[in-house]
Amino acid sequence: MNAKTALAAGCFFFGILIATHAGAQEAASEVQESAFVFNTLFMLIMGMVVMFMGAGFCMLQAGLVRSKNAATICLKTISLYSVAGMMVWLVGYNLIYGVEAGGLLGAFKIWSASDVDMAGASHSAHSDWFFQMVLVATTASIVSGALAERIKLWPFLVFTAILTGLIYPIQASWVWGGGYLNAEWGFSDFAGSTLVHATGGWAAIAGAIVLGPRIGKYDKGRVCPMPGSNLPLATLGAFILWLGWFGFNGGSQLASGSFQDAGAISKIFVNTNVAASAGVLTTLVLTQLIYKKADLTIVLTGAIGGLVSITAEPLAPAIWQAVIIGAFGGVLVTVAVPILDKFKIDDVVGAIPAHLICGIWGTMIVPWSKVEASIIGQLVGVVMIGGFVFVLSFLVWVALKFTVGIRASAGNELLGLDKAALGLEAYPEFAPG
Repeated sequence: MNAKTALAAGCFFFGILIATHAGAQEAASEVQESAFVFNTLFMLIMGMVVMFMGAGFCMLQAGLVRSKNAATICLKTISLYSVAGMMVWLVGYNLIYGVEAGGLLGAFKIWSASDVDMAGASHSAHSDWFFQMVLVATTASIVSGALAERIKLWPFLVFTAILTGLIYPIQASWVWGGGYLNAEWGFSDFAGSTLVHATGGWAAIAGAIVLGPRIGKYDKGRVCPMPGSNLPLATLGAFILWLGWFGFNGGSQLASGSFQDAGAISKIFVNTNVAASAGVLTTLVLTQLIYKKADLTIVLTGAIGGLVSITAEPLAPAIWQAVIIGAFGGVLVTVAVPILDKFKIDDVVGAIPAHLICGIWGTMIVPWSKVEASIIGQLVGVVMIGGFVFVLSFLVWVALKFTVGIRASAGNELLGLDKAALGLEAYPEFAPG
């Protein structure tokens, strides 16, 4: 081979090498772009599904309160979602994700993000903000139901602003923001059994203690039932929440652009579903055995309890483990409802058993299926977050009570908050006279 031929051959193979490298880079770029699109679309859709849980909470709570308070519940539900949206934008998001590694407090500043330069990102920053915001709104909805029928609207919304803008983001930063509990204790809470649900439960029980029970709920040592106005509506609400939980737990995978992510999401959906089913069946059987009649309201709460129980770790458990986790959530709900009544803690919709008690259970059982988690780490997280949220919530409720007042007057409570505060009724055609 002469020099010219060798040079030509070298140039030829060098050209092939360059073209191959360029093709590989283009292919890699296309793969990254596809993953970005799938992940972003996935998070937006899951966020919309979680937002629909607001409708579920609204229907569940409107069905479980008396008819004279149903419209007020509807107003509170759409208002608290809007307050949460504003507060997460103004301060909440950067408190969660602006914390230093191992730290305790994030940044106090308005959130803003640019998706102009998307190279290297796994998903849109705006899609992440939206998904995180709807999780925050869920926490506030828990408080709404527990304190129904006697809480004033405006003080409740003030508390909602503090909960969604400060209390929730600070404790969430300790885990999801890479703060203290994540760095020092390896605390694990995949989708928020503690960070979302128990946090809402702690805020709710603090409010219930400060607010006191409804008039006539506890009379001379007896618990006086106050049946809900529309149990079919409450059942619809529970089904909507069940549906929304697929977005809640599945969306917490935060990605769908790979084989591994798609497989994980599928398993999360199945585990979420069987845990809820186990919670329903357990409460169905237990209420039949204990009360000699199946109790629909407790069964609906059992579905929520099973869902909350699996939320801390919906990916790692085998299906049979998810069944046991959800079933025990149903046991806890059935037992906790009468215990709260013994302490005269009036929880109108069963939010505290389902979200607080089952949230703690779901968090503590994580090491059973996830080897990286430890009992000590989980316990430290539950106690630290519980203490922080309860104490701060209690102080805020007390401050509101002794400044603007948090409870409706006895006359307004007996009349119903719909007519007293809103001047309208949810079901006017059925009102007497």
